[in-house]
Amino acid sequence: MRSDVIEADNPLELEQRLQSMGFDLIRFKEQKGRHLNVKLRRKSVSRPDLINFAFDMEQLTRSGVPILEGLKDLRDSMVNFHFKEILTSVIDDIQGGKTFSQSLEVHPQVFDKVFITLVKVGEESGRLSEVLHDLAETLKWQDELISQTKKIMIYPALVSIVVISVVTFLMVYLIPQLVPFIKNMGGEIPFYTTALIATSHFIVDYWYIVFGMPILTTILIKMYARKSPKFRFKLDNLKLHIWLFGPLLLKIKLARFSNYMAMMYASGITVLNSLAISKDLVDNMVLSHAIETTKNSISEGESISDSFSRVDVFPPLVIRMIRVGESTGGLDTALMNVSYFYNREVKEAIEKIEPAIGPALTIVLGGIMMWIMMAVLGPVYDTIATLKI
Repeated sequence: MRSDVIEADNPLELEQRLQSMGFDLIRFKEQKGRHLNVKLRRKSVSRPDLINFAFDMEQLTRSGVPILEGLKDLRDSMVNFHFKEILTSVIDDIQGGKTFSQSLEVHPQVFDKVFITLVKVGEESGRLSEVLHDLAETLKWQDELISQTKKIMIYPALVSIVVISVVTFLMVYLIPQLVPFIKNMGGEIPFYTTALIATSHFIVDYWYIVFGMPILTTILIKMYARKSPKFRFKLDNLKLHIWLFGPLLLKIKLARFSNYMAMMYASGITVLNSLAISKDLVDNMVLSHAIETTKNSISEGESISDSFSRVDVFPPLVIRMIRVGESTGGLDTALMNVSYFYNREVKEAIEKIEPAIGPALTIVLGGIMMWIMMAVLGPVYDTIATLKI
């Protein structure tokens, strides 16, 4: 037996929907619409499910299967129960007179603005299968890009957790037990031993500050960034310039922007509309402002390449690619080359950073262990040397 939330206008429709999904209705309880919407918004559809959906719909439409029939087939074979509910809602909306893109627009938590806009363009131009193919390929590329980014973050995070755990254990448990032994030995205590004892006492006495302050600071920064656009702009600018990871983040975002921009332009969306949509996808106020500035310059009559060069975000090589694409009429190809250029840069940066992270963290842990060993064994050695004299 399974319990969940399904949107239906009446009990008969609820029973029919459950039967179409292979379930039988045992009992039900009505909920207010807003509670239902909140619960549906909290659920999510994985990127692989969305990739498979775009790929399957592309194959069905290319084969001549009507959209409604294709959606029903996908719904009946869908494993993800929440996605199955969404497809049921999409089918009902289409049967009620909405277009495919309009029915997808009801679920922005699953289908983003680019997805819906491109589907709408595909419907109007009669190239829906080609658009769905491009969407599936773009989602695959984006999934690979995210996987590469996570690849360099997981290992440092795990090693950092180990380092913090070991240091915390030494400072909270081991050092306090060694302090009486060190003090009873007599003699002068070195400054590095005094510093170690003071650090240990501070962590033991103010552990809630040591561990709570980073979390509290992060929460406060996020809250203030939501309220203050000026602070968020400065914070986003810092993210793009922070040592080691800032340039990598910039390349990832520019690769994503170029890829989406190329896909929308190739589908028939104008440059201005593509820029207006793309600026909301970079998730960075500095880049959004740069794209908006570029859009305004183009609308005032400047060339695309000159407008991109004014924002001082893209390197000269990329500007030249865009200029060649603009002059030859192959702007979409030029933008895809830009995306490829940045994607290659990201891969090369990851290949360089990943091997260096392990030794760097090992050196940090080794330095801390050396400090502890010197602080503990230093007084012992001095006492032994005194006894020999």
